[in-house]
Amino acid sequence: MFSPRGPSLRELAVQALSSVERGYDLLAPKFDHTPFRTPDRVLDAVTGALRPLGPFDAGLDVCCGTGAGARALRPLCRTRVAGVDFSAGMLAVARRGDSSPLDAWVRADVRAMPFRPVFDLAVSFGAFGHFLPDERPGLFREVRRCLRPGGLFAFPIGAPPPVTSPWYWAFRGFDAGMRVRNALRRPPFVMYYRTFPLGPVCADLRRAGFTVTSRPLEEFGRRGDGSPSVRLVLARAH
Repeated sequence: MFSPRGPSLRELAVQALSSVERGYDLLAPKFDHTPFRTPDRVLDAVTGALRPLGPFDAGLDVCCGTGAGARALRPLCRTRVAGVDFSAGMLAVARRGDSSPLDAWVRADVRAMPFRPVFDLAVSFGAFGHFLPDERPGLFREVRRCLRPGGLFAFPIGAPPPVTSPWYWAFRGFDAGMRVRNALRRPPFVMYYRTFPLGPVCADLRRAGFTVTSRPLEEFGRRGDGSPSVRLVLARAH
C-alpha cells in the first residue's frame, strides 16, 4: 500500500498516538507517498463533473492537506484558489509543491475559517472522517458562510462496502480500534471511516442552508445492485 518513500510502521504508530494536528505535521513530508493522499483519478473525475457547472471565480479547498485538491480547482477557477488546513506541516508541503501564483495556503481550523463570503466553489477530499457526526452541522454552516449566494460545495462520497466485502470488516475494525485508542489516550486522534453516511450528511447540509443533489461518478463503476460506487455531492448555497 505504501511506496518505499512513504512512512514506516513506526512513524505511523507515532502519528496515531499523537493529536490529529501533531500527527499530520509528522506525516506531512511523506504524506503524498501514502494511500491517504486523494488519487489523481478522483480529482480528475471531480473536475470533469464540475466543469459543466462553471465557470467559477474563486475556489476553496477545505482541509487541503498537501494541496492535492488544487488539482481539481485550478482548471475550474478564474481568479484564485485557496486551501485551508490546520496542519502547518501539511501546508508547508503544499507551498513547496506544484503551486500556481493564484494559490493561497491558509492555516486555520475549518470550523472557524478567516474568510468572508467570497468563494464560488468549495471542495473537500478525504477529510470528513476527522469530524464526529455532531460536528458536521457546524462545519457545513461554516463552509456555507464562506460561499457567495448560489455558491457550490462539492465532494465525492463512496458507497459503503457490503458486509461480504473485506473492506467492510477492515473499516469496522479500524473504527473500533480508534475508539479504544481514544478511550485510553489523550489527546484523541479523530479519524473514522464509518461516520459519514450519505443520508444524514445530506440532511445536515440542508439544515446548514444548502440545496442538495448528487450525481454518480461513472468512472468508478456501479455496485452489484446497480447503485453508484461513488457519488459527487453537490450542495448549492441558498
